[in-house]
Amino acid sequence: MADLTDEIADARRRLAEAAHYLRLEEIRDRRLELEDVVGQPDLWDDADRARQVNQELAEVTDDIAVYERLEGMIEDAETLVELAVEDDDADLGGEIATTLSTVAAAFDELELRSLFTGEFDEKDAVCHIQSGEGGTDAQDWAEMLLRMYKRWAEGHGFDFEIESINEGAEAGITSAEFLVRGRRAYGMLQSEHGVHRLVRISPFNKESKRQTAFASMHVVPFFDQVSDQIEIDETELRIDTYRSSGAGGQHVNVTDSAVRITHLPTGIVVSCQNERSQHQNKDRAMQMLAARLLDLEHQKRQDELQAISGESKRVGFGSQIRSYVLQPYQMVKDLRSGHEVGAVETVLGGDVDGFIEAYLRWLRAGGGEPMASD
Repeated sequence: MADLTDEIADARRRLAEAAHYLRLEEIRDRRLELEDVVGQPDLWDDADRARQVNQELAEVTDDIAVYERLEGMIEDAETLVELAVEDDDADLGGEIATTLSTVAAAFDELELRSLFTGEFDEKDAVCHIQSGEGGTDAQDWAEMLLRMYKRWAEGHGFDFEIESINEGAEAGITSAEFLVRGRRAYGMLQSEHGVHRLVRISPFNKESKRQTAFASMHVVPFFDQVSDQIEIDETELRIDTYRSSGAGGQHVNVTDSAVRITHLPTGIVVSCQNERSQHQNKDRAMQMLAARLLDLEHQKRQDELQAISGESKRVGFGSQIRSYVLQPYQMVKDLRSGHEVGAVETVLGGDVDGFIEAYLRWLRAGGGEPMASD
């Protein structure tokens, strides 16, 4: 039987690291606290708080279960090694190797969690796609991006809620706002924040010329309670209602229930048309505005630091974070992490996990800051 001592020692090392980045002792204590809260008879008097408590308990329990499952598999492998040595049974070597291979793959996936170090990485994500330069191609490109992120979210079991959408004059969309709900949705989607560039033979050009189109993806963390992070003075808001339209979903109303909120001091505009009533649309729009304003405050701090250090960023052509080339060759390349793949259609079908992981590793290596401006 092959000597598997080193492999078992490596698994034990990775388990110890997992206990550190999962904050194992802390979350075990936290689970006990949450279980006490869940057992309180008046918990559901505040439904929002009850949902938050139950969600946190589920997440903490899941992290502990993952750790304990890996710990158990390593202990099983160690036991099999002892039996193989005692009984001089070389046939057990294959079973041990298979177990350790499964453990190593599980650690590879688990260690991605150690890359989520931002304050808001566990949050849901508010996303805004805006078509840019490129005319009809840019509007078509914006719709392609919307479809890509919808498929990505569905592939991860996340909820994907379109809040508002504005259709293009000829094709595609000019903009869309949507919410992605799921654990670490913001932590993952922060990698997509920026300008995305498409190069292809334009289906809207009669001469079949190659066309470059741009669309931006803006991503900020979502907060269930507006007042949790930022105060909004409603005297500084202009609130307009209008009739919902477009592909917002099965619950888009045909009454004047859609709400658009303009924050006058900053010019930030958010809208929501997908809820069942004007009141619900306003509440959701206020949540999205709070997320955008918090992001603005963060960006101001970043700009101040860049001004002190003499850094500058060019805005315009060449400012894209990622290029998607369909002709004359096929390639998707992230210009920050350097990650690239040739299977463009697969990426457009929602397979962006490789880019997310590469971005997070680039970020940890000092490549930049979360919530950076595009």
